[in-house]
Amino acid sequence: MNEHPSNENPSEDLVRRLSLRAAGSAGWMKFLGVLSIIQGIFLVFTLWGILICWLPIWIGVILFKAAGDAEMASRGAPTQLEGFLEKINRYFLIQGIMALIGIIVGLVFLFIFGMAAIVGFMGNGWG
Repeated sequence: MNEHPSNENPSEDLVRRLSLRAAGSAGWMKFLGVLSIIQGIFLVFTLWGILICWLPIWIGVILFKAAGDAEMASRGAPTQLEGFLEKINRYFLIQGIMALIGIIVGLVFLFIFGMAAIVGFMGNGWG
C-alpha cells in the first residue's frame, strides 16, 4: 500500500506541507511587520525613541521578507523555505534580546526608584 499517492517522495511531501503552513501565516507576518514599522516611525518623534526607532523598523522588514520567502516556497521554490526559517530565527533572536534588555532595565529602574523611595521615607522622619 502506497502512503504517498502522488509521485513525491516523503521528504518532498514534507517540504511542500511545511511551505504551505509557512505561507498560511504570511498574512499575519505582513500585518505585524506593518505595525512594527509604524511603531518605529512613531518612535522617531520621541526623545528616547529616536535612539531605538530603527529596531522595530528592522523587525518589520524581517517579517515582510520572511512572509515573501514563505509565499515563494509555497509556489514551488522550496529553497526559499530555508530563507524563511533564517529570517524567523533572526526575528525571535532580536525579540528575545529586546525582552531581556527590557527586563534588566525595568529591574534597574525598580531598584533605583525603590532605593530613592526608602531614602525619601527615612529623610521625612518615617523611618
